[in-house]
Amino acid sequence: MKAIIWSKYHCTFCDQAKALLTQKGIPFEERKIGDGYTKEELLEAVPNARTVPQIFLDGELVGGFTELKQKLAD
Repeated sequence: MKAIIWSKYHCTFCDQAKALLTQKGIPFEERKIGDGYTKEELLEAVPNARTVPQIFLDGELVGGFTELKQKLAD
């Protein structure tokens, strides 16, 4: 399993999502808005995104931190 997490600076839910992925041993690529990535690129990947993080597991959009937590609890 591999994850992609769209995040931004000073985002508590982004930090919690990265910590959860690390704890579960799931490698992730972080795409941080303002650090090499733009909001427009996020909206290309997730057209309805209103918040970050936006998390993909194996290419499938999971959603934010709450959805990630639910998915990994199954």
